[in-house]
Amino acid sequence: MTNSPLKIGFVGLGIMGAPMCQHLINAGHNLFVFTLGKLPDEIANGPATKCTSAKGVAERADIIITMVPDTHNVEEALFAEGGVAEGLKASKSEGARKVVVDMSSISPVATKGFAKRINDLGVDYLDAPVSGGEVGAKNATLSIMVGGDDAVFERIKPLFQLMGKNITLVGGNGDGQTAKVANQIIVALNIEAAAEALLFASRAGADPERVRQALLGGFASSKILEVHAERMIKRTFDPGFRIALHQKDLNLALSAAKDLGVALPNTANAQQLFSTCVAHGGAAWDHSGMVRALEFMANFEVGQKA
Repeated sequence: MTNSPLKIGFVGLGIMGAPMCQHLINAGHNLFVFTLGKLPDEIANGPATKCTSAKGVAERADIIITMVPDTHNVEEALFAEGGVAEGLKASKSEGARKVVVDMSSISPVATKGFAKRINDLGVDYLDAPVSGGEVGAKNATLSIMVGGDDAVFERIKPLFQLMGKNITLVGGNGDGQTAKVANQIIVALNIEAAAEALLFASRAGADPERVRQALLGGFASSKILEVHAERMIKRTFDPGFRIALHQKDLNLALSAAKDLGVALPNTANAQQLFSTCVAHGGAAWDHSGMVRALEFMANFEVGQKA
């Protein structure tokens, strides 16, 4: 990939997509954007070309990135009327083959099907889900897990490096999504562990913030303890990463595990805690809000005086 500006399409400009797109704009690339919601002011007032459909994005761009919430959203963005596939059929790249890069977190099985349908149009496909949340998206420190062809990955890698730090080609199409599901299992169980620890410490009469600081210096230290445990103590449950989206990812894990004959008992328990939060109106809470499910059962909040 040369250092000259590239024609890049971006479909989906939400909490994660907007800052990711902005990094590409800041690097001097030509962006063609479309989102179903309101365009973020920074992008709306910037140099990106605003399109009226995903089809319009795909007609104009050589590399098309999608960043939407769920599997059905990706399918709609790619294959519905006015979608990316229609734009790909209506246009041809003057140089290298066009590439579709899905950076959403969706079903690995569906991803393989999407990749084949895009490949059949003479277009390359990468699945490249991310981890790191809103903070990672804004700071360009996302972990990016990629599935696809080696040569296509190397071509797109300079763009990934504008959005993230830890960038790994995991394997073929679908393997990036499998890695992301595994990531979400670990994150959910770490949130649960931090929540249980802080609730225990607080109920025992200890200062949860001082406990957190003590644990950050030992083997229990983690990014979850650093970021999400602080949210639990400060009661800041604005997303972030919404519980409803993490539930979606754990559903992918549990559904695939059933098909594979694999037991994931603690993943199932974490999902039940998320469901408890949703029952209390917490679908849009940050996933650190899982602590509230444990607090409901204990009738005690982290930070409350014992």
